Amino acid sequence: MDHERRFRVEPPSSHERGPTLVTRRVSPTQAIRAEIDALFASDRDLVEVIEDVARLGARLIIQTAVEAEVDAFLGRARYQRATTAASYSGDEEGTAVRPGHRNGHCPTTVKTTSGPITIARPKLRGTTERFASRLFGTGVTRTHALETLVIASFVRGLSVRDVEGALADALGPEAALSKSTVSTICQAIVAEYDAWCRRDLSNIELDYLFLDASHFKMHDGSRAEPILAAWGITTAGKPVFVGLAAAGSESTDAWHDFLTDLTTRGLTSPLLIVSDGAPGLISAAEQVFAPSLRQRCLVHRARNVLAKVSAGDQAEVKASYWQIFDISELGDDVKVGQHLVDLVQQRIDAFADTWSGRYPAAVKCLLTDRQSLTPYLRFPIEHHKRIRHSNFIERTFGETRRRVKVIGRFPGETSCVSLVWAVLDRAARGWRGFAMTSTGLRILQDLRRALLHPPTQLRPTGDPALAPAIEAA
Repeated sequence: MDHERRFRVEPPSSHERGPTLVTRRVSPTQAIRAEIDALFASDRDLVEVIEDVARLGARLIIQTAVEAEVDAFLGRARYQRATTAASYSGDEEGTAVRPGHRNGHCPTTVKTTSGPITIARPKLRGTTERFASRLFGTGVTRTHALETLVIASFVRGLSVRDVEGALADALGPEAALSKSTVSTICQAIVAEYDAWCRRDLSNIELDYLFLDASHFKMHDGSRAEPILAAWGITTAGKPVFVGLAAAGSESTDAWHDFLTDLTTRGLTSPLLIVSDGAPGLISAAEQVFAPSLRQRCLVHRARNVLAKVSAGDQAEVKASYWQIFDISELGDDVKVGQHLVDLVQQRIDAFADTWSGRYPAAVKCLLTDRQSLTPYLRFPIEHHKRIRHSNFIERTFGETRRRVKVIGRFPGETSCVSLVWAVLDRAARGWRGFAMTSTGLRILQDLRRALLHPPTQLRPTGDPALAPAIEAA
Protein backbone atom coordinates (compact mmCIF):
# COMPACT_ATOMS: atom_id res chain seq x y z
CA MET A 1 0.00 0.00 0.00
CA ASP A 2 1.58 3.33 -1.03
CA HIS A 3 1.69 6.62 0.83
CA GLU A 4 -1.37 8.06 -0.94
CA ARG A 5 -3.72 5.31 0.26
CA ARG A 6 -5.23 4.93 3.68
CA PHE A 7 -8.46 3.69 5.23
CA ARG A 8 -12.09 3.99 4.24
CA VAL A 9 -14.35 4.26 7.30
CA GLU A 10 -17.42 2.03 7.30
CA PRO A 11 -19.23 0.03 9.98
CA PRO A 12 -17.80 -3.46 10.40
CA SER A 13 -19.92 -6.56 10.10
CA SER A 14 -20.36 -9.00 12.97
CA HIS A 15 -16.95 -10.36 12.01
CA GLU A 16 -13.82 -8.26 12.28
CA ARG A 17 -13.00 -6.38 9.12
CA GLY A 18 -9.54 -5.44 8.06
CA PRO A 19 -8.58 -1.90 7.06
CA THR A 20 -9.91 -0.49 3.77
CA LEU A 21 -8.96 2.55 1.67
CA VAL A 22 -9.76 6.32 2.01
CA THR A 23 -8.35 9.84 2.05
CA ARG A 24 -4.65 10.17 2.79
CA ARG A 25 -5.07 12.32 5.90
CA VAL A 26 -7.05 9.74 7.90
CA SER A 27 -4.72 7.79 10.17
CA PRO A 28 -5.39 4.13 11.03
CA THR A 29 -6.28 5.01 14.62
CA GLN A 30 -8.70 7.72 13.46
CA ALA A 31 -10.29 5.22 11.10
CA ILE A 32 -10.85 2.71 13.89
CA ARG A 33 -12.37 5.38 16.15
CA ALA A 34 -14.73 6.34 13.33
CA GLU A 35 -15.73 2.70 12.91
CA ILE A 36 -16.59 2.56 16.63
CA ASP A 37 -18.71 5.71 16.29
CA ALA A 38 -20.45 4.26 13.24
CA LEU A 39 -21.27 1.09 15.16
CA PHE A 40 -23.11 2.99 17.87
CA ALA A 41 -24.92 5.07 15.24
CA SER A 42 -26.29 1.93 13.57
CA ASP A 43 -29.64 0.27 14.33
CA ARG A 44 -28.10 -3.02 15.40
CA ASP A 45 -28.76 -4.67 18.75
CA LEU A 46 -26.64 -3.09 21.49
CA VAL A 47 -25.30 -6.48 22.68
CA GLU A 48 -23.88 -7.17 19.21
CA VAL A 49 -22.50 -3.65 19.02
CA ILE A 50 -20.65 -4.01 22.33
CA GLU A 51 -19.06 -7.26 21.13
CA ASP A 52 -17.81 -5.57 17.96
CA VAL A 53 -16.59 -2.58 19.94
CA ALA A 54 -14.52 -4.95 22.07
CA ARG A 55 -12.79 -6.26 18.95
CA LEU A 56 -12.35 -2.76 17.54
CA GLY A 57 -11.00 -1.66 20.92
CA ALA A 58 -8.35 -4.37 20.62
CA ARG A 59 -7.42 -3.10 17.18
CA LEU A 60 -7.36 0.49 18.41
CA ILE A 61 -5.00 -0.07 21.34
CA ILE A 62 -2.65 -2.32 19.35
CA GLN A 63 -2.66 0.12 16.41
CA THR A 64 -1.91 2.98 18.82
CA ALA A 65 0.95 0.98 20.31
CA VAL A 66 2.62 0.18 17.01
CA GLU A 67 2.22 3.78 15.76
CA ALA A 68 3.82 4.99 19.00
CA GLU A 69 6.71 2.61 18.34
CA VAL A 70 7.25 4.22 14.95
CA ASP A 71 7.14 7.70 16.52
CA ALA A 72 9.79 6.64 19.02
CA PHE A 73 11.92 4.97 16.31
CA LEU A 74 11.93 8.00 13.98
CA GLY A 75 12.06 10.52 16.80
CA ARG A 76 9.07 12.50 15.53
CA ALA A 77 5.31 12.29 15.32
CA ARG A 78 3.20 11.64 12.24
CA TYR A 79 3.45 14.54 9.69
CA GLN A 80 6.21 16.19 11.75
CA ARG A 81 9.28 17.08 9.70
CA ALA A 82 12.67 15.90 10.84
CA THR A 83 13.99 19.48 10.89
CA THR A 84 11.26 20.58 13.33
CA ALA A 85 11.85 17.56 15.54
CA ALA A 86 15.55 18.20 16.05
CA SER A 87 15.02 18.84 19.73
CA TYR A 88 13.30 15.49 20.19
CA SER A 89 14.95 13.66 23.07
CA GLY A 90 13.78 10.15 22.19
CA ASP A 91 12.85 7.46 24.71
CA GLU A 92 14.58 6.90 28.00
CA GLU A 93 17.68 5.64 26.18
CA GLY A 94 17.99 9.01 24.41
CA THR A 95 17.29 7.95 20.80
CA ALA A 96 17.74 10.94 18.46
CA VAL A 97 15.86 11.89 15.28
CA ARG A 98 16.53 9.28 12.60
CA PRO A 99 16.48 9.72 8.82
CA GLY A 100 13.59 8.12 6.96
CA HIS A 101 9.85 8.57 6.57
CA ARG A 102 6.59 6.67 6.75
CA ASN A 103 5.53 5.00 3.53
CA GLY A 104 2.01 3.74 4.04
CA HIS A 105 0.85 0.57 5.75
CA CYS A 106 0.43 -3.10 5.05
CA PRO A 107 -2.27 -5.23 6.70
CA THR A 108 -1.09 -7.75 9.29
CA THR A 109 -3.52 -10.22 10.83
CA VAL A 110 -2.86 -11.48 14.33
CA LYS A 111 -4.82 -14.40 15.75
CA THR A 112 -6.02 -14.13 19.33
CA THR A 113 -8.50 -16.08 21.41
CA SER A 114 -11.06 -13.38 20.54
CA GLY A 115 -10.58 -14.04 16.84
CA PRO A 116 -8.33 -12.56 14.15
CA ILE A 117 -7.46 -8.86 14.43
CA THR A 118 -6.11 -7.02 11.38
CA ILE A 119 -3.67 -4.20 12.06
CA ALA A 120 -2.26 -1.62 9.63
CA ARG A 121 1.45 -2.25 10.03
CA PRO A 122 3.51 0.90 9.23
CA LYS A 123 6.09 0.75 6.44
CA LEU A 124 9.18 2.95 6.54
CA ARG A 125 11.51 4.12 3.78
CA GLY A 126 14.93 5.78 3.78
CA THR A 127 15.99 4.62 7.24
CA THR A 128 19.56 3.67 8.07
CA GLU A 129 18.33 0.96 10.44
CA ARG A 130 15.64 -1.64 9.96
CA PHE A 131 12.50 -1.01 12.01
CA ALA A 132 11.26 -4.09 13.89
CA SER A 133 8.18 -3.78 16.07
CA ARG A 134 8.65 -5.07 19.60
CA LEU A 135 5.02 -6.11 19.55
CA PHE A 136 5.14 -8.02 16.26
CA GLY A 137 8.81 -8.88 15.90
CA THR A 138 9.57 -9.72 12.29
CA GLY A 139 6.69 -12.09 11.57
CA VAL A 140 4.33 -12.78 14.46
CA THR A 141 0.97 -14.19 13.35
CA ARG A 142 -0.32 -15.66 16.57
CA THR A 143 0.23 -14.35 20.08
CA HIS A 144 -1.54 -13.95 23.39
CA ALA A 145 0.80 -11.11 24.30
CA LEU A 146 -1.26 -8.67 22.27
CA GLU A 147 -4.39 -9.70 24.16
CA THR A 148 -2.54 -9.19 27.40
CA LEU A 149 -1.66 -5.69 26.20
CA VAL A 150 -5.29 -4.92 25.40
CA ILE A 151 -6.55 -6.19 28.75
CA ALA A 152 -3.83 -4.38 30.65
CA SER A 153 -4.38 -1.11 28.82
CA PHE A 154 -8.16 -1.00 28.81
CA VAL A 155 -8.94 -2.64 32.13
CA ARG A 156 -6.18 -2.94 34.70
CA GLY A 157 -3.57 -0.91 32.87
CA LEU A 158 -4.55 2.71 33.12
CA SER A 159 -1.38 3.15 35.16
CA VAL A 160 2.00 2.94 33.50
CA ARG A 161 3.39 0.57 36.14
CA ASP A 162 0.64 -2.02 35.55
CA VAL A 163 1.13 -1.99 31.79
CA GLU A 164 4.90 -2.29 32.05
CA GLY A 165 4.45 -5.28 34.36
CA ALA A 166 1.98 -6.94 31.99
CA LEU A 167 4.25 -6.40 28.98
CA ALA A 168 7.26 -7.77 30.83
CA ASP A 169 5.29 -10.90 31.74
CA ALA A 170 3.94 -11.37 28.23
CA LEU A 171 6.82 -10.35 25.99
CA GLY A 172 9.83 -10.72 28.26
CA PRO A 173 11.84 -7.92 29.91
CA GLU A 174 13.93 -7.35 26.79
CA ALA A 175 10.86 -6.70 24.65
CA ALA A 176 9.12 -4.16 26.87
CA LEU A 177 7.97 -0.94 25.23
CA SER A 178 9.49 2.34 26.22
CA LYS A 179 7.93 4.29 29.07
CA SER A 180 6.97 7.09 26.70
CA THR A 181 5.05 4.65 24.49
CA VAL A 182 3.29 3.03 27.43
CA SER A 183 2.40 6.40 28.87
CA THR A 184 0.98 7.58 25.55
CA ILE A 185 -1.29 4.56 25.30
CA CYS A 186 -2.47 4.44 28.89
CA GLN A 187 -3.12 8.10 29.53
CA ALA A 188 -5.16 8.79 26.40
CA ILE A 189 -8.53 7.74 27.81
CA VAL A 190 -7.84 9.33 31.20
CA ALA A 191 -6.90 12.64 29.58
CA GLU A 192 -10.01 12.63 27.41
CA TYR A 193 -12.21 11.88 30.42
CA ASP A 194 -10.60 14.62 32.52
CA ALA A 195 -11.17 17.18 29.77
CA TRP A 196 -14.77 16.02 29.36
CA CYS A 197 -15.36 16.43 33.11
CA ARG A 198 -14.21 20.05 32.96
CA ARG A 199 -16.10 21.13 29.84
CA ASP A 200 -18.49 24.08 29.89
CA LEU A 201 -22.18 23.08 30.09
CA SER A 202 -23.70 26.54 29.74
CA ASN A 203 -24.59 25.87 26.10
CA ILE A 204 -26.71 22.82 27.04
CA GLU A 205 -30.39 23.49 27.72
CA LEU A 206 -32.34 20.39 28.74
CA ASP A 207 -36.00 19.50 28.72
CA TYR A 208 -35.33 16.10 30.31
CA LEU A 209 -32.57 15.02 32.69
CA PHE A 210 -32.10 11.31 33.47
CA LEU A 211 -30.16 10.33 36.60
CA ASP A 212 -28.99 6.84 37.51
CA ALA A 213 -26.10 4.95 39.12
CA SER A 214 -24.42 1.60 38.57
CA HIS A 215 -22.18 -0.25 41.02
CA PHE A 216 -18.69 -1.60 40.34
CA LYS A 217 -15.92 -3.06 42.47
CA MET A 218 -13.13 -0.51 42.45
CA HIS A 219 -11.17 -1.10 45.65
CA ASP A 220 -9.62 -4.26 47.06
CA GLY A 221 -11.67 -5.76 49.88
CA SER A 222 -14.49 -3.24 49.49
CA ARG A 223 -18.07 -3.65 48.36
CA ALA A 224 -19.20 -2.43 44.96
CA GLU A 225 -19.41 1.35 44.81
CA PRO A 226 -21.59 3.53 42.57
CA ILE A 227 -20.73 5.50 39.50
CA LEU A 228 -23.22 8.36 39.14
CA ALA A 229 -24.42 9.25 35.66
CA ALA A 230 -26.46 12.04 34.10
CA TRP A 231 -27.71 12.30 30.55
CA GLY A 232 -30.56 14.14 28.93
CA ILE A 233 -32.57 15.43 25.99
CA THR A 234 -32.02 19.01 24.87
CA THR A 235 -34.69 21.52 23.90
CA ALA A 236 -33.89 20.57 20.29
CA GLY A 237 -34.68 16.91 20.99
CA LYS A 238 -31.03 15.80 20.86
CA PRO A 239 -29.55 13.27 23.33
CA VAL A 240 -26.54 14.40 25.35
CA PHE A 241 -24.28 12.63 27.85
CA VAL A 242 -23.95 15.18 30.64
CA GLY A 243 -21.91 13.82 33.56
CA LEU A 244 -20.23 10.80 35.15
CA ALA A 245 -18.37 10.46 38.44
CA ALA A 246 -17.45 7.90 41.07
CA ALA A 247 -18.91 8.13 44.57
CA GLY A 248 -18.57 6.27 47.85
CA SER A 249 -22.35 5.85 48.12
CA GLU A 250 -25.66 7.08 46.74
CA SER A 251 -26.16 9.40 49.69
CA THR A 252 -27.73 12.84 49.46
CA ASP A 253 -24.29 14.43 49.88
CA ALA A 254 -22.80 12.35 47.06
CA TRP A 255 -25.58 13.16 44.62
CA HIS A 256 -25.66 16.80 45.74
CA ASP A 257 -21.93 17.22 45.04
CA PHE A 258 -22.33 15.55 41.65
CA LEU A 259 -25.29 17.71 40.58
CA THR A 260 -23.77 20.89 42.02
CA ASP A 261 -20.66 20.34 39.89
CA LEU A 262 -22.90 20.23 36.81
CA THR A 263 -24.63 23.50 37.72
CA THR A 264 -21.29 25.14 38.56
CA ARG A 265 -20.20 24.41 35.01
CA GLY A 266 -23.33 26.04 33.63
CA LEU A 267 -26.08 23.42 33.48
CA THR A 268 -29.50 24.97 34.16
CA SER A 269 -32.62 23.30 35.58
CA PRO A 270 -34.44 20.94 33.18
CA LEU A 271 -38.21 20.67 32.96
CA LEU A 272 -38.32 17.07 34.17
CA ILE A 273 -35.92 14.89 36.17
CA VAL A 274 -36.37 11.14 35.67
CA SER A 275 -34.84 8.76 38.23
CA ASP A 276 -35.41 5.70 40.37
CA GLY A 277 -36.52 5.98 43.98
CA ALA A 278 -33.11 6.29 45.67
CA PRO A 279 -33.75 8.66 48.62
CA GLY A 280 -30.38 10.41 48.35
CA LEU A 281 -30.86 11.05 44.65
CA ILE A 282 -34.39 12.41 45.13
CA SER A 283 -33.37 14.69 47.99
CA ALA A 284 -30.37 16.10 46.13
CA ALA A 285 -32.28 16.62 42.88
CA GLU A 286 -35.03 18.55 44.66
CA GLN A 287 -32.43 20.77 46.33
CA VAL A 288 -30.25 21.48 43.30
CA PHE A 289 -33.01 21.64 40.67
CA ALA A 290 -35.86 23.02 42.76
CA PRO A 291 -37.97 24.34 39.83
CA SER A 292 -37.95 20.99 37.98
CA LEU A 293 -40.70 18.38 38.09
CA ARG A 294 -39.65 14.89 39.18
CA GLN A 295 -40.73 11.64 37.52
CA ARG A 296 -40.18 8.36 39.34
CA CYS A 297 -39.22 5.49 37.05
CA LEU A 298 -42.32 3.34 36.39
CA VAL A 299 -40.19 0.29 35.58
CA HIS A 300 -38.39 0.41 38.93
CA ARG A 301 -41.70 0.97 40.75
CA ALA A 302 -43.21 -2.04 38.95
CA ARG A 303 -40.32 -4.19 40.14
CA ASN A 304 -40.81 -2.94 43.70
CA VAL A 305 -44.53 -3.78 43.61
CA LEU A 306 -44.12 -7.22 42.01
CA ALA A 307 -41.45 -8.16 44.54
CA LYS A 308 -44.25 -8.20 47.12
CA VAL A 309 -46.60 -10.39 45.05
CA SER A 310 -46.62 -14.21 44.94
CA ALA A 311 -45.34 -15.84 41.76
CA GLY A 312 -48.77 -17.16 40.82
CA ASP A 313 -50.33 -13.68 40.72
CA GLN A 314 -47.43 -11.68 39.33
CA ALA A 315 -48.57 -11.80 35.70
CA GLU A 316 -52.05 -10.52 36.58
CA VAL A 317 -50.77 -7.83 38.93
CA LYS A 318 -48.20 -6.72 36.39
CA ALA A 319 -50.85 -6.37 33.68
CA SER A 320 -53.09 -4.48 36.10
CA TYR A 321 -50.21 -2.17 37.04
CA TRP A 322 -49.39 -1.18 33.46
CA GLN A 323 -53.07 -0.76 32.66
CA ILE A 324 -53.02 2.17 35.09
CA PHE A 325 -50.75 4.13 32.75
CA ASP A 326 -52.24 2.99 29.41
CA ILE A 327 -53.94 5.97 27.80
CA SER A 328 -54.15 4.53 24.29
CA GLU A 329 -57.87 3.83 24.76
CA LEU A 330 -58.50 7.57 25.10
CA GLY A 331 -57.83 8.05 21.39
CA ASP A 332 -55.63 10.38 19.40
CA ASP A 333 -57.30 13.54 20.66
CA VAL A 334 -56.20 13.08 24.28
CA LYS A 335 -54.76 16.25 25.79
CA VAL A 336 -51.96 16.21 28.33
CA GLY A 337 -52.21 18.13 31.57
CA GLN A 338 -53.81 18.05 35.01
CA HIS A 339 -56.98 16.24 33.87
CA LEU A 340 -54.86 13.33 32.57
CA VAL A 341 -52.88 13.26 35.82
CA ASP A 342 -56.17 13.10 37.79
CA LEU A 343 -57.44 10.24 35.62
CA VAL A 344 -54.35 8.10 36.23
CA GLN A 345 -54.41 8.90 39.96
CA GLN A 346 -57.99 7.59 40.04
CA ARG A 347 -56.77 4.38 38.38
CA ILE A 348 -54.12 4.05 41.10
CA ASP A 349 -56.95 4.22 43.67
CA ALA A 350 -58.84 1.52 41.76
CA PHE A 351 -55.76 -0.70 41.70
CA ALA A 352 -55.39 -0.24 45.45
CA ASP A 353 -59.04 -1.20 46.04
CA THR A 354 -58.62 -4.36 43.95
CA TRP A 355 -55.41 -5.67 45.48
CA SER A 356 -55.18 -4.21 49.00
CA GLY A 357 -56.91 -7.23 50.55
CA ARG A 358 -54.46 -9.78 49.12
CA TYR A 359 -51.28 -7.75 48.84
CA PRO A 360 -51.34 -4.79 51.22
CA ALA A 361 -47.53 -4.42 51.14
CA ALA A 362 -47.56 -4.16 47.33
CA VAL A 363 -50.32 -1.57 47.42
CA LYS A 364 -48.53 0.44 50.11
CA CYS A 365 -45.42 0.41 47.91
CA LEU A 366 -47.42 1.79 44.97
CA LEU A 367 -49.11 4.51 47.02
CA THR A 368 -45.84 5.74 48.53
CA ASP A 369 -44.72 8.84 46.63
CA ARG A 370 -47.59 8.26 44.17
CA GLN A 371 -47.57 11.85 42.95
CA SER A 372 -44.14 11.29 41.40
CA LEU A 373 -45.56 8.59 39.08
CA THR A 374 -47.61 10.97 36.92
CA PRO A 375 -45.69 14.22 36.08
CA TYR A 376 -44.77 12.82 32.65
CA LEU A 377 -48.46 13.11 31.71
CA ARG A 378 -48.02 16.89 31.48
CA PHE A 379 -45.50 16.49 28.63
CA PRO A 380 -45.96 15.80 24.89
CA ILE A 381 -47.67 12.46 24.43
CA GLU A 382 -45.10 11.34 21.84
CA HIS A 383 -42.44 11.47 24.59
CA HIS A 384 -44.32 9.49 27.24
CA LYS A 385 -42.90 6.03 26.64
CA ARG A 386 -39.33 7.31 26.97
CA ILE A 387 -39.65 9.75 29.86
CA ARG A 388 -41.63 7.58 32.25
CA HIS A 389 -38.62 5.42 33.10
CA SER A 390 -34.89 5.93 33.74
CA ASN A 391 -33.64 2.92 31.77
CA PHE A 392 -32.16 5.07 29.02
CA ILE A 393 -28.72 3.45 29.22
CA GLU A 394 -29.38 0.55 31.58
CA ARG A 395 -28.43 -2.04 28.96
CA THR A 396 -25.13 -0.29 28.33
CA PHE A 397 -24.42 -0.26 32.07
CA GLY A 398 -25.38 -3.94 32.15
CA GLU A 399 -22.92 -4.88 29.43
CA THR A 400 -20.16 -3.01 31.24
CA ARG A 401 -20.93 -4.84 34.50
CA ARG A 402 -20.97 -8.19 32.69
CA ARG A 403 -17.44 -7.61 31.42
CA VAL A 404 -16.24 -6.52 34.83
CA LYS A 405 -17.42 -9.81 36.33
CA VAL A 406 -14.90 -11.64 34.14
CA ILE A 407 -12.12 -9.38 35.40
CA GLY A 408 -13.19 -9.61 39.03
CA ARG A 409 -12.63 -5.97 39.89
CA PHE A 410 -10.89 -2.84 38.67
CA PRO A 411 -7.59 -1.88 40.30
CA GLY A 412 -8.91 1.51 41.29
CA GLU A 413 -11.34 4.35 40.75
CA THR A 414 -9.52 5.92 37.80
CA SER A 415 -9.50 2.71 35.76
CA CYS A 416 -13.17 2.05 36.45
CA VAL A 417 -14.55 5.50 35.73
CA SER A 418 -12.38 5.99 32.64
CA LEU A 419 -13.46 2.70 31.08
CA VAL A 420 -17.15 3.20 31.89
CA TRP A 421 -16.96 6.72 30.46
CA ALA A 422 -15.28 5.48 27.27
CA VAL A 423 -18.09 2.94 26.71
CA LEU A 424 -20.93 5.35 27.53
CA ASP A 425 -19.42 8.25 25.58
CA ARG A 426 -19.28 6.12 22.44
CA ALA A 427 -22.77 4.70 23.09
CA ALA A 428 -24.22 8.19 23.61
CA ARG A 429 -23.39 9.09 20.03
CA GLY A 430 -25.84 6.44 18.85
CA TRP A 431 -28.74 7.32 21.17
CA ARG A 432 -31.94 8.32 19.42
CA GLY A 433 -33.30 11.79 19.96
CA PHE A 434 -36.91 12.84 20.51
CA ALA A 435 -39.43 13.80 17.84
CA MET A 436 -40.47 17.43 18.18
CA THR A 437 -43.92 18.26 16.78
CA SER A 438 -45.42 21.74 16.69
CA THR A 439 -47.92 20.73 19.38
CA GLY A 440 -45.18 19.23 21.52
CA LEU A 441 -42.97 22.30 21.19
CA ARG A 442 -45.84 24.50 22.30
CA ILE A 443 -46.47 22.29 25.36
CA LEU A 444 -42.80 22.36 26.31
CA GLN A 445 -42.60 26.10 25.87
CA ASP A 446 -45.64 26.61 28.12
CA LEU A 447 -44.10 24.32 30.76
CA ARG A 448 -40.79 26.14 30.50
CA ARG A 449 -42.49 29.47 31.09
CA ALA A 450 -44.53 28.14 34.04
CA LEU A 451 -41.70 26.20 35.74
CA LEU A 452 -38.53 28.09 34.99
CA HIS A 453 -39.81 31.64 34.43
CA PRO A 454 -42.96 31.96 36.55
CA PRO A 455 -44.61 35.28 37.39
CA THR A 456 -42.96 36.97 40.35
CA GLN A 457 -45.87 36.26 42.69
CA LEU A 458 -45.38 32.52 42.29
CA ARG A 459 -42.63 30.80 44.26
CA PRO A 460 -41.67 27.44 42.62
CA THR A 461 -41.19 25.10 45.56
CA GLY A 462 -42.34 21.78 44.10
CA ASP A 463 -44.89 20.01 41.94
CA PRO A 464 -48.09 20.69 44.00
CA ALA A 465 -47.45 24.43 44.25
CA LEU A 466 -46.73 24.62 40.53
CA ALA A 467 -49.87 22.77 39.46
CA PRO A 468 -52.04 25.92 39.02
CA ALA A 469 -49.38 27.61 36.90
CA ILE A 470 -48.87 24.51 34.79
CA GLU A 471 -52.59 24.00 34.31
CA ALA A 472 -53.02 27.62 33.28
CA ALA A 473 -50.19 27.20 30.81
